[in-house]
Amino acid sequence: MLRTCALVLALLPAFAKAAPQVDVVHWWTSPGEAAAMHALADAYRAAGGQWRDLAVVASEQARAVVLARIQAGNPPMAAQFNASQTFRQLARQGQLNALDDVAAQGHWADTLPAVLLDAVRVDGHLYAVPLSVHMPAWLWSSRAALARAGVKTEPRSMDELFAALDKLQAAGLIPLAHGGQPWQDLNLFTAVLANQGGRELYLAVLRERDPAALQGDALRQVLVTYKKLRRYVDAASPGRSWNDTTALLVSGRAGFTFMGDWAKGEFAQAGQLPGRDYGCTPGLSPHSPYIVDGDVLVFPKDKDSTALPAQRLLARVATAPATQLAFSARKGSVPVRTDLDTRTLDSCAQLGAAALREPGRLVGNTEMLLAPEQLTALERAVSDYWNRDIPVQKVQQTLTQILQDNHRRPP
Repeated sequence: MLRTCALVLALLPAFAKAAPQVDVVHWWTSPGEAAAMHALADAYRAAGGQWRDLAVVASEQARAVVLARIQAGNPPMAAQFNASQTFRQLARQGQLNALDDVAAQGHWADTLPAVLLDAVRVDGHLYAVPLSVHMPAWLWSSRAALARAGVKTEPRSMDELFAALDKLQAAGLIPLAHGGQPWQDLNLFTAVLANQGGRELYLAVLRERDPAALQGDALRQVLVTYKKLRRYVDAASPGRSWNDTTALLVSGRAGFTFMGDWAKGEFAQAGQLPGRDYGCTPGLSPHSPYIVDGDVLVFPKDKDSTALPAQRLLARVATAPATQLAFSARKGSVPVRTDLDTRTLDSCAQLGAAALREPGRLVGNTEMLLAPEQLTALERAVSDYWNRDIPVQKVQQTLTQILQDNHRRPP
């Protein structure tokens, strides 16, 4: 800890030691998340800041607290957010402090992936600090379940995945553990879109909203594959949380699940290790898109800008190499910096860090690409298709209407 503090202090200006006591709104409340938060808070205190914690249980409630405080003229000094269209709206409304000077001093353009910088850039200015990278569509596997079913290798294509699912089903196991909540239904759809459709189709559908792609056969086949997976989930799937779903792999009752790398915390709490007890695959092939999501910190404006020195201090601390490694090691995420030695992280995080260094694989998550109303409509349509008997042609038309609706498009 003393070495970490010294490294952070060496990076920061002396005036920051007088930073006022400030509050940070976040939803890092699970054990692993809380440990990561403490790593960030400790580094900030070591650099002279004073961290006052304001934890809120869920992301929706935390964002609501931030928005309410901004409207009331009592904004928090900093807040956890996602690089979403909601964040972009706050920036365009003039509610957030820009961080161009911090980014220039920290050489963000040389050390952070372009997809992350684009996600926090609004009208030419940077308004958030990328803190961690989560990829929401990892394929996780239970080594015990695969061994019991005679599956000798991790699947490297959709065909190999279905072959493995069939073996797991024949062995009386749950082939695909899935939590049947709307956001998880959409998460599974984007995993299929990325792995089967590839980067070109993923971006054509979700970023470009290209009519030919939306109405084409490639997307239709993705939808067919997605619905085909339904036959491999168990009857208790509807409404199940992601952590209870991950527990099915931890116990060896299920073979696979698609979920973000926050799932590692469930394996870790059970004393399981990657490579020995479970597998982690950031894409079925080495060229599969790596979907970039994660946490950012935003810094709302206060009336007299007295919080600005403390905000800039936290921005510098958050992106310092030692903080990045400590935060990611505890949270299960991947550091946002591509210039770090990540050999101290677990093997799954090392795979993620390697993928982050391949710009040709990186794509933004749905929250980055879609307006909130559009994302909600897409989530509902995909979940309805998963749960109901809807012809694939009809759902494809619905998706086309949602994604080409100019009233729902992000600005």
